[in-house]
Amino acid sequence: MDGGPAMVVTAPVREQLDDTLAEVVRATNAHIGAVFLVLPEGRGLGLEVLTGAPRELATPWARMALNRSAPVADAVRTGRLVWLGTREELAERYPQTALVLPYDLALAAAPLQDAAHLVRGALMLIWPGSHPEPPAGIEHAVIGRACDVMCEHLQHAESAGDPVRPGPLPRVLDRPGAARAAPDEAQAAADFARRLPEGGCALDQSGRITYVSGHAELLLGESAGVLLGALPWQVLPWLHDAVHEDRYRGAVLSGQPTSFIARRPPDHWLLFQLYPDRTGVSVRISPTDHRPEPAPQAPGNCRKDAAGAAPDRVTAIYHLMQLAGALAEAVGVRDVVELVADLFPPAFGADGFVLVVAEGGRLRVIGHRGYDEEAMAALDGTPLGSRLTPASRALLTGVPRFYSSPEELLRAYPGLTGSLRKSAWALLPLIASGRPVGCCILGYDHPRPFRGDERSAMASLTALIAQALDRARIYDAKHRLAHGLQAALLPHTLPSLPGLEVAARYLPATSGMDIGGDFYDLIRLDGTCAAAVIGDVQGHNVNAAALMGQVRTAVHAHATAGASPDEVLARTNRLLDELDTGLFTSCLYVHLDLAEGIARLASAGHPPPLLRHPGGRTEVLTTPPGLLLGIDPRAEYPTTEVPLPPEAVLALYTDGLVESPGTDLDTAIAGLAGALSAAGEGPLDRLAETLVHFDGASEHRVDDTALLLLRRMPAA
Repeated sequence: MDGGPAMVVTAPVREQLDDTLAEVVRATNAHIGAVFLVLPEGRGLGLEVLTGAPRELATPWARMALNRSAPVADAVRTGRLVWLGTREELAERYPQTALVLPYDLALAAAPLQDAAHLVRGALMLIWPGSHPEPPAGIEHAVIGRACDVMCEHLQHAESAGDPVRPGPLPRVLDRPGAARAAPDEAQAAADFARRLPEGGCALDQSGRITYVSGHAELLLGESAGVLLGALPWQVLPWLHDAVHEDRYRGAVLSGQPTSFIARRPPDHWLLFQLYPDRTGVSVRISPTDHRPEPAPQAPGNCRKDAAGAAPDRVTAIYHLMQLAGALAEAVGVRDVVELVADLFPPAFGADGFVLVVAEGGRLRVIGHRGYDEEAMAALDGTPLGSRLTPASRALLTGVPRFYSSPEELLRAYPGLTGSLRKSAWALLPLIASGRPVGCCILGYDHPRPFRGDERSAMASLTALIAQALDRARIYDAKHRLAHGLQAALLPHTLPSLPGLEVAARYLPATSGMDIGGDFYDLIRLDGTCAAAVIGDVQGHNVNAAALMGQVRTAVHAHATAGASPDEVLARTNRLLDELDTGLFTSCLYVHLDLAEGIARLASAGHPPPLLRHPGGRTEVLTTPPGLLLGIDPRAEYPTTEVPLPPEAVLALYTDGLVESPGTDLDTAIAGLAGALSAAGEGPLDRLAETLVHFDGASEHRVDDTALLLLRRMPAA
């Protein structure tokens, strides 16, 4: 079968990504590098390729929600470089990430942003904590160039119809080792190690043993034949301990030496000193009389079973800590589903995941991984009262169900058709405040036992998931109600006026469920004149929405009565003072005389409008800033007159479009003006859509946004 261009493009593009990643890691002297890509439909980020660390250490970041508070996600959302120079800075800005990376390191996350400001992913680099901060000069330029090159490769693949998509697990790019030693040098090095009183071994970049000295064989109690090529904790069960694994993880991720003491049965205590570099880890092993303090056992103690399905304990604990912390910040149902799907199954080594909720007396699938659509269609809509399915029974009884093999499941449900299509299952009811919320299903490709401590850890986490999901469903319902009311208070349609093209956009804030006070309107005055108004009532609550409706009504009444721009604002200001709501309002009123080609403007503390001239040049119109409405009943609002030639575009907007934490307002307004100039000609609807997304942050708005565009059309 002919594979077409798709089979030609992807492999070379991935090779080009790998080459670019290897080069930027080498040029910046980083010891770990990774490339994350945006998943289809903006579902999150996936780790595409990693170098400098084993795949197992990167599993907590294999999938990441875009709205997560993490350096890589922030770089993608903002389109800016994120730099963290110390462990303390990481803990302060990203406490959930610091739980997973509690080491002395420096980290940079740079967006993969193309010329059209589309962010396709991010490059992450990690250095030891001693790295100078932040990247500057040639190092900063190298990072920027690498991101540009990666974007070019990704764009080429997408243009060819074969975009690069991260797989379920990241690819690991091996780094070149040290220069090969000549035979006599190798023998001299082996003789040197043999003469030392302590033992020594070497681990490659994936953690496998590549060299072990004779003395190390004696201290470890195993032969080189058993040790070489293996992971130490696989062939030496007494090394499979959370503290030991954490020290190894710390050495690899921080690039700095670590050490730990372990007991080789029956009572031989050994000191392990780990010295990492880009090619692997050198380990010194020596007897010691010191005894470490016993470490408490943590929940989620997931030692590998015979099937090799469960992850190591440290990875599981990190997943669980990250999930517990992230659930506290999740807001909507989609946030909860993505977080749980990303972090819960890997914590327990699951190959499949389904999240169902109780809705209308039936089970509804709201998230899944590792199952095909046919299996989900069979499960979706199952009557909740039916006791013929494991999921509905677990939910109705509130009792977790564990099935270690298909035979065990079929003994419990002889008539089951096998729609879950796995070989072991954990069915975990989600109960919040005594009410059934849903059920979480973990599936495994191979039969496996479920130990007591693992069952307890699963039950504890599902309780948190149930509470978060219940809270998120209530939030979503209130959010829909609030913004439905907000939309009802705005004009459903704008009047048509010969010689004037109009487009408007309103975007609610993505955080918070309260009603905003942003508004806009277009008022037909006569055959050649119209009034445009835009404003923002202080606050985000029902009072702000009610006042917004009153302001719109007042402006409309004064405008249609023939008041001038300054009078419209002055009269509306006196009304707000009499209402004494304690809320203030910014407002911009524009009288449009299409026959004369003149716009007369008056402002009550509102952001300045933009005027794009027919040639494409855009200017920020300077209007005397009167006081906000509702402060002083004697306030005056001077009128400014500007020419409005044919094909000129006037842009009115609220501060939600240009204000964001840490951004200079004048710079943001200049950026909006630049986007208006660069957008070129075309329908105003398309221009409005471009402008509300001009800074790439429209998916994560902290304030409501209103935009009103007006273009004077040439005479027929």
